[in-house]
Amino acid sequence: MTIAIASPFSGAAVTGFTSPTYNPVLDRAPDAANGIQYAVTGGGGTQVGVTYHTNSNPFTMTFVRPKNVKKLGQVNPITGALPSVPKNQWVMIFRKGVIPLAGQAPSIMTIRVTIDIPAGADTADAPNVKALLSAFMGQYWHQSIGVGDSVLSGIL
Repeated sequence: MTIAIASPFSGAAVTGFTSPTYNPVLDRAPDAANGIQYAVTGGGGTQVGVTYHTNSNPFTMTFVRPKNVKKLGQVNPITGALPSVPKNQWVMIFRKGVIPLAGQAPSIMTIRVTIDIPAGADTADAPNVKALLSAFMGQYWHQSIGVGDSVLSGIL
């Protein structure tokens, strides 16, 4: 299964929003050969004050795969251990224009999630790769209100 975002999609619960939805359209990623990007051009639910994608006020979601997938090296013939385990890095970058001060131009807020998967784990231990991704995505979804409140209040 590849990344394909349906339109509209539901946003997570955050304080002050009721049933937020977002309408993405397929866009061209900055590195089109290794990435896919969506621009959020509209939305629904109650989200007072939210703006959607324009050139000067972006709202984008970018997904980037490794340019060159790394492979495992040879096992040391004496110790039987791998000398090193390279990581394949997948990145999700979410950008949104936000106003730093009333009357000012938008500045870009960025959320960057990096997933470093040990080379070979996708084949040798797929269930545990999926388990960590499932736990991460689930907790991030469940913690959306707390994360939103914390980044605004400064209190964990």
